[in-house]
Amino acid sequence: MIYMSSVIQSASIPGDAGVAIEYRIPMSAKRIDFIVSGLDESNNPSVVIVELKQWQDVGITEKDAVVETLLGGAWRETTHPSYQAWTYAQLLRDFNEAIYTNNITLTPCAYLHNCTDGSAVRSDFYSYHIEKAPLFLRDEVEKLAAFIRRYVRKGDRGRVLFEIEKGVIRPSKELASHLDSLLKGNPEFVMIDEQKIAYESAVSRASRASVDCKQVLIVHGGPGTGKSVVAVNLLVEMIRRRLNAAYVTRNSAPREVYQSKLAQSMRKSRIANLFKSSGSFIDADSGAFDVLIVDEAHRLNEKTGFYNKGENQVKEIINASNLAVFFLDEDQKVTLKDIGSRDEIVKWANQADAQLEELELSSQFRCNGSDGYLAWIDNTLQIKETANYDLEGISYDFRVCSTPAELRDLIFDRNKVRNKSRLVAGYCWPWASKTDRYAMDIKFPEYGFAMQWNLTDDGMLWLVKPDSVNQIGCIHTCQGLELDYVGVIIGPDLIVRGGRVVTDVMERASQDRSVFGFGKYLESNRERALEDADAIIKNTYRVLMTRGQRGCFVWSVDPETNHWLRECMG
Repeated sequence: MIYMSSVIQSASIPGDAGVAIEYRIPMSAKRIDFIVSGLDESNNPSVVIVELKQWQDVGITEKDAVVETLLGGAWRETTHPSYQAWTYAQLLRDFNEAIYTNNITLTPCAYLHNCTDGSAVRSDFYSYHIEKAPLFLRDEVEKLAAFIRRYVRKGDRGRVLFEIEKGVIRPSKELASHLDSLLKGNPEFVMIDEQKIAYESAVSRASRASVDCKQVLIVHGGPGTGKSVVAVNLLVEMIRRRLNAAYVTRNSAPREVYQSKLAQSMRKSRIANLFKSSGSFIDADSGAFDVLIVDEAHRLNEKTGFYNKGENQVKEIINASNLAVFFLDEDQKVTLKDIGSRDEIVKWANQADAQLEELELSSQFRCNGSDGYLAWIDNTLQIKETANYDLEGISYDFRVCSTPAELRDLIFDRNKVRNKSRLVAGYCWPWASKTDRYAMDIKFPEYGFAMQWNLTDDGMLWLVKPDSVNQIGCIHTCQGLELDYVGVIIGPDLIVRGGRVVTDVMERASQDRSVFGFGKYLESNRERALEDADAIIKNTYRVLMTRGQRGCFVWSVDPETNHWLRECMG
């Protein structure tokens, strides 16, 4: 604040201008460092947003709006300060009714008060973002003061800030119209059969939900039944109705992918606040949101984050919303911390005295529309016994490959058509490329095979990145998403001996947090721990083997398992 004091005390800035420090953006954990309010030269309300950074040195990266600097004792990637300032301004424009109805002008900028060398942070690579939010360095106090003065000519004694603080949080018509236009005519988000019924049921409940009349809707559905299609359509419809809504998942991959798909022509950050982590509602007021749409509800946890905050994510979501819609498949629990279940949701819905409804999505739109293939997977992995002992009569391209190289080549070939085929694997290999970008993570030298995990460059957007076919995905980056063809490497955590599927959680890589805490769990309740670990491993491969709409190719590191899978095909 010492640095901004020098700027604000400049003779060019009105002494009665409004000032806000560490302003918390509603519906978000984000805070704006410094705000100056007043009137512009035409006596219109105007606000300047200043993002402050203590950085001395900044480096360029190859990623849009991402720089690197010294944070926490090490060089780390972080968002460009101009981009950050602009996103905060846009967030307020899109969701604060006082701003978009009273035509309050928001002008963002960034001030790096310890930085003297702007060659990197002002690189042409970041010019788009700097044009949106100009950037000032340590020796540019006068320039920053002049910039603020350009938009704050007269003081307002904080009146504009008071209007913003009291503004109703509601999506703007502009944002609603844009999102609505993106879904129209997009075949990826067309709803049919039970999807439409579930959608209309949720819309109906939203119209009568309130803090005093909470509503909970559970939508059951297996892989490929269109849970996410309904969820995204619901989000857009709720925003179109100018309701305060959000799409919620525990796993960040679906959030990142659907956020990216909906953004399209506009900057993704404009709709980032519509996509939230399941741990975002610990301190939320009751009914803070009109609607919360929870995709992959089976992945919900009890506690949140490294410090185990909160009480229960299901309870917190129901409390924070007037209508909570949970899309659920209990056979897709894949970590020891997953608590999402029908019974858990019903328990907290009853405690909140909410009106409860349950629906089922049964029509299969993945795996070539074959419910038989899903039943065969359940039977083959010995998750549950079904009548589908083989693949006879099932129209789905399933193959067991002889080598990982054959598997790779098949996926590379299928990927040429629509760039929607990828390799995935059980998390049984350490993530060496995290610290050494040239290291190979999954290696089978006897087959001329060596590839990296996908997480290093593309993170949770791996599945939709054009060149990511050259990397291997895992459960954390593909659950809730779909491909044309999926190639699955089955690790040593699942093998077959004498016709019995045997799982071994100790074969998982130590970096896999799916089984974090298993050692203590094993000591306290050995039988239950082994049962849960067995279910997690089987469910993981069930998820991986049901990502493909048109086909699934597999290869196991264990020869007997490959032989047994071929026999199960019939």
